[in-house]
Amino acid sequence: MHHISDSVLHALIAEDIPYGDLTTRSLNIGALPGRITFAARSPMVACCTEEAARILVMLGCSATVATSSGQAAAADTLLLSGIGRADSLLSAWKVAQTLIEWTSGVATAARAIIDAARHINPVVTVACTRKAVPGTRALSAKAICVAGATLHRCGLSDTILLFPEHRVFGDGAHTLADQITDLRQQNPERSIVVEVKTIADALIARKAGATVLQLEKFSPEEVGRLSAALATCDGPQPVIAAAGGISAANAAAYAAAGARVLVTSSPYTARPADVHVTITAT
Repeated sequence: MHHISDSVLHALIAEDIPYGDLTTRSLNIGALPGRITFAARSPMVACCTEEAARILVMLGCSATVATSSGQAAAADTLLLSGIGRADSLLSAWKVAQTLIEWTSGVATAARAIIDAARHINPVVTVACTRKAVPGTRALSAKAICVAGATLHRCGLSDTILLFPEHRVFGDGAHTLADQITDLRQQNPERSIVVEVKTIADALIARKAGATVLQLEKFSPEEVGRLSAALATCDGPQPVIAAAGGISAANAAAYAAAGARVLVTSSPYTARPADVHVTITAT
């Protein structure tokens, strides 16, 4: 369960209606009763319908979630409905719609990558990075997780990931293998993930005991060559994670080449899903 705090939702409301709804107030229709419905206009993976319902409730409506986050929704599927005063419904309308559309777009894109990869290998993991749109990390995390992906890293504090950029600060005598040894000695309970840009460095990292090899912008063909090289090595094998440019269009190729994990940021910039909203007087 991914809990989105009330403060996040209140901030969304305050951003859109800092001083109330001028149009509704000027028309003097605010007290009239009405109903609002949100429906999928095209196939999508629903997300944040629960938070959209909470926004309706925060603004004085009652709300019913019809399609939970993570569920696939065909076109015309009812996602959410609410009843209340016109001023409450109209204030909640675009805030709730935009939230569902944006997060469902992220979830739908993540699910497409998962489906493409698991068509080839059903145990492939899609891991989305922390490179979400600034200020949206909590919502982005919910979207990719309800889609069936996982979080690559929540931040710098929770995992070890040795980048080439770390290695430039080592002295000439402190090699990649030395840094992996240092990390393992300092953090014996942690996995050691090492990003590499060449097959040669990948083999050095593997020999030094890397738990995961993160292959930065390797082509599927290069992933395949590394997989073949690793198959000839004795001892425990590291997990192969392909990173950089992963999408639904190439996920199957990377899975077929031997990548066990696909690391991607692409869902965060996906096109929002299309949600149809209907408001009626009652």
